[in-house]
Amino acid sequence: MLWFRIDNRLVHGQVIEAWMPYVGASILVVANDDLAADPLRQEIMRLAIPDDVTFLCCRVTELASVLESLHTQAADPHIMVLFATCPDAQLAYTSGCRIHSVNIGNLHDGPGKQQLCAHVCVSEEDRSCLIFFHDHGVELDFRCVPGKSVTVHL
Repeated sequence: MLWFRIDNRLVHGQVIEAWMPYVGASILVVANDDLAADPLRQEIMRLAIPDDVTFLCCRVTELASVLESLHTQAADPHIMVLFATCPDAQLAYTSGCRIHSVNIGNLHDGPGKQQLCAHVCVSEEDRSCLIFFHDHGVELDFRCVPGKSVTVHL
């Protein structure tokens, strides 16, 4: 199983306690250029992750090759991929990562953003990315936690 999530908080309790068990993830990949260049932040995040979970960070444009390598190493790995932003997810897609569904988990409010649901506020750039995914047949899953469902109209 391969699960993609956009959540500007990246690794946090909700991901570890709710989403990873839901997905059955034994591998957690964070695709984020800033984090990939910051070993100290990676180590801090690694402390929150259970010991039996493999934790990897990569640049967004490298995600497709990282996932291909992981699928070569194991027959059917259960992988959760985190993006901090919609544009990062779109860049991964246009760089060759085939995303069939993406969970939009949390995007903070800010200047110029519009609230779509309780946990998602989008800028025009975010909205364009979500429309891009919709137009490319990518399912948009607006859930903060498993078991809840939210319908959003772009």
